[in-house]
Amino acid sequence: MRGIWAIIDRDLRKYFRSPVLIMVSLFLPLLQLVIIGYAFGGKIRGVSVAVVDLDRGAEALRVRERFQAIEANAETFHVRFYENSGSALHAAREGEVSAVIVIPEDYSRKVSQRNRPKLGLVLDNTDPFVVTTLTQKMTELVQDVNRPEVDVRYLRQVALEVVEIYPYIEYIQYLLPGSITLAIFVSCLIGGGLLYIDDKARGFHEGYLVTPVSKSSLVLGMILSGTFKATFAGMVVTVIGALIAGIGYLLTPPTVLLLVGFNTLVSLSLITMIALMMVRVNDPVVPRAIFGVLNTLLFFPSGAMYPIYGFPEWLQFVAKIDPFSYAVHGFRAVLLKGVGISAIWGDIRVLALFSAVFFVGVLILFPRRL
Repeated sequence: MRGIWAIIDRDLRKYFRSPVLIMVSLFLPLLQLVIIGYAFGGKIRGVSVAVVDLDRGAEALRVRERFQAIEANAETFHVRFYENSGSALHAAREGEVSAVIVIPEDYSRKVSQRNRPKLGLVLDNTDPFVVTTLTQKMTELVQDVNRPEVDVRYLRQVALEVVEIYPYIEYIQYLLPGSITLAIFVSCLIGGGLLYIDDKARGFHEGYLVTPVSKSSLVLGMILSGTFKATFAGMVVTVIGALIAGIGYLLTPPTVLLLVGFNTLVSLSLITMIALMMVRVNDPVVPRAIFGVLNTLLFFPSGAMYPIYGFPEWLQFVAKIDPFSYAVHGFRAVLLKGVGISAIWGDIRVLALFSAVFFVGVLILFPRRL
């Protein structure tokens, strides 16, 4: 154990004496969390919508009042009234408005005659997120217009009552588990992979190899030191990220204890994966060159930014063999659902299996001789 601790002590001293490495491993995931968390996934508000009232009847006035109510309350729309369809469509093509709602000339008459009245919706479909929001709001508006002013005595239609188990999850909260995993990965790559290759290039490993310390002790010392550094980075981002995302109140002592253990397991699985990739690499340029590739292959298919259910089948297969996927799922379950260890036991088993397989691979490939 003395030889293992010497390796751990040396690596930790080198890491904590380099504030640049610490800042990069912590600052990048937090920056991504703040920028992407607030840039994506927020509720769409203030979309400019053109309304063309060609009817000007009583029923058309009801529709206009509902648009104004949405503008005043939900603030989804910013309504602009146009006199004719031509000017409204021109504004849509020029990007001044995102949609055009047309109330036809015979709208009020068809409503009174119950002759299937229609409203026209012209969408600028270059932005699918805006299209989805506008279509949803227009559907709600039409349902509200179709609701009778006097409730019928017997309701024969089937109604759907929606109950949400958890409070509303903002996108920055949804992104937090991925940012924690990214912080661990960056720490493993910088504090484990890059330093490992730099030490090898500078000849430090030759000093290790001439000592009587066993191969397993050398490998275990380097992996444990990398695990400690990655766990430290992951917990810092966990706490700060939870405060930024507004869910700091969820960090109760039992939850923090569970997060420390899960951070450690995720760090162990990722540091052993990085060690297996770098164990035979001698060129210090290689880990820097593959950083972007690894980030793309591991982070984006993990479901950190978008649900895995929306992926094609081949990308879902990639997600199943990606350690990031199980890390993100575990962090999301603990932080957003407040569950215990039983709910993430499957993630724990898979990450432990990854760690064991990667560790054995490093032991086999690690060069014990000069």
